[in-house]
Amino acid sequence: MRNGNLESMTVDQLWDLHELVVAELSHKIAAEKTLLEDRLRKLESAVTNGARRERRPYPKVFPKYRNPKNRGETWAGRGKQPRWLAAQLKGGKKLDDFLIRNIA
Repeated sequence: MRNGNLESMTVDQLWDLHELVVAELSHKIAAEKTLLEDRLRKLESAVTNGARRERRPYPKVFPKYRNPKNRGETWAGRGKQPRWLAAQLKGGKKLDDFLIRNIA
């Protein structure tokens, strides 16, 4: 900007100044974006290299309760109660009635 007073500039001069500012801002924004994307790539690679742990192995959960009417239906005592057990409990039986005695 040759003269410091924007009010004394013509419309063409102001438009040229506007285009110059837009071009410079676009260049600086693109450079900053490239820099940030490069930093993000470095961070992602550092995180993925260090976080490739496998899920820890959980021990097998053995069944604790068995349906006396259908010996194939068992429940380990985790999660929602099966329908067969809920029906038996509503019928007046106790949870201990369904325990598998020789659990590992």
